[in-house]
Amino acid sequence: MFNYKALFASTLAAVLAVAAAAPAKPSPDASVTIEICSGTCPVGGVSVPVVSDACINLTAGLSFLNKEISQAIVPGGFVCTFFQDFGCIATGTGNAPSDSEVVLTGGTWNLSDAPGLSGTVNFNDLTSSISCSAI
Repeated sequence: MFNYKALFASTLAAVLAVAAAAPAKPSPDASVTIEICSGTCPVGGVSVPVVSDACINLTAGLSFLNKEISQAIVPGGFVCTFFQDFGCIATGTGNAPSDSEVVLTGGTWNLSDAPGLSGTVNFNDLTSSISCSAI
């Protein structure tokens, strides 16, 4: 007589063994975020999803961060540009007291000492929009 229980048990064991050996793939819903802070991160910080090459204006639900960002944490493998104006528009250098944008790669950054177009600049409390992309 055929033993269906034994067949089911061995089939289930084989399926579970294959599933356990398969590498986990990240969920397509998983999102990379940057942390932007009005003070020292993580206090006063907000996680903002990175949508490659999209402009994030600090308006609506993020308006409390407009001209208030002091520190940022950019994930490794990404570059984010912080703009002084809305719309991710760079007007160049010469905007008192600093450049109109700073470009930050992966790491934790204090915006009072950020790399600008004309050297290290104080970009503290100047950001109105942000654009990020993978490197």
